[in-house]
Amino acid sequence: MEGINFNQIGVSFKGSGSYVPDQILTNQKISQKVDTSNEWIQSRTGISERRISSVKDNVNEMGYQAALTAIEMANWDINTIDLIILATSTPHDLFGSAPSIQAKLGAANAVAFDLTAACSGFLFALITASKFLKGGSFKRAVVIGADQLSSFVDWNDRRSCILFGDGAGALAIEATNEFDNFIGFDMRTDGGRGSFLNLPSKNKKDSIVDEIDFLSGGFSEIQMNGQEVYKFAVKEVPLILEKLLKKMKYNSDQVDWLLLHQANQRILDSVGERLKIPKEKILSNLEKYGNTSAATIPLMMDEAVRDYRIKQNDIIATSGFGAGLSWGAALIKWG
Repeated sequence: MEGINFNQIGVSFKGSGSYVPDQILTNQKISQKVDTSNEWIQSRTGISERRISSVKDNVNEMGYQAALTAIEMANWDINTIDLIILATSTPHDLFGSAPSIQAKLGAANAVAFDLTAACSGFLFALITASKFLKGGSFKRAVVIGADQLSSFVDWNDRRSCILFGDGAGALAIEATNEFDNFIGFDMRTDGGRGSFLNLPSKNKKDSIVDEIDFLSGGFSEIQMNGQEVYKFAVKEVPLILEKLLKKMKYNSDQVDWLLLHQANQRILDSVGERLKIPKEKILSNLEKYGNTSAATIPLMMDEAVRDYRIKQNDIIATSGFGAGLSWGAALIKWG
């Protein structure tokens, strides 16, 4: 880390990447499975289709592909990467998928670990990585959000199966002593409301030997109180963003883009209205991908960077929110 002033380190954003599976599940196809329609789904969620992982598209592979494209944009030597954080709730290996991605990339000098915070996961991972960089521990980090929620959806539940899809996104970030483009952040958790959105364990009692029982491992399908999650998001997300903007001495007119976790178009519109941010500044691609949990923010960011909507020095207000319940916000400048 030669040349870094350890007393004054900032973060810059050097690259973005993403990956989605080839399989496309449209609203029309879902209506062949459950009693719903394209019009009903679109009017309530804004979603038209979502991507579904095939056998080859697990979190390891999706995360690897997203990370690789971010690294290529950053034009980094793989050996110079110090840190890889994978935000996921659906690892291919419960002991951690980030090490597999590290090995596949050939990033032998990077420490790699998973972080789980559901739909807030990517934002929490980005904040965590930025603190490592600002503290002088590492110089280069890759932050990945990847989830394969299709494996845990009840495809007979028309209330929840319409929402979720699979995908991955990644950002390459770097420590610098010239400026700081990670302007500020805030994070919150309320476990008292955690029952509103769960993917709980589903264990079967069995016996090892006489008088010694155990619970075999497994998970149930996603369980969600959609009405309560919606009320939580439209209340808490604008509040945390308003407080962060005020704390960092910014106003909504200075925000070039509002980038929220892609859960429901009505949530995005409601938060934008509350913050007085016009619709043309609200980034959204959930029509194509649905809710990909930890992947939504970096997937949307990569799309907007590559089509030149997000430009150098643009100010982005972002928020992740979901199971836990957890939520957070960050204010960043691209570049």
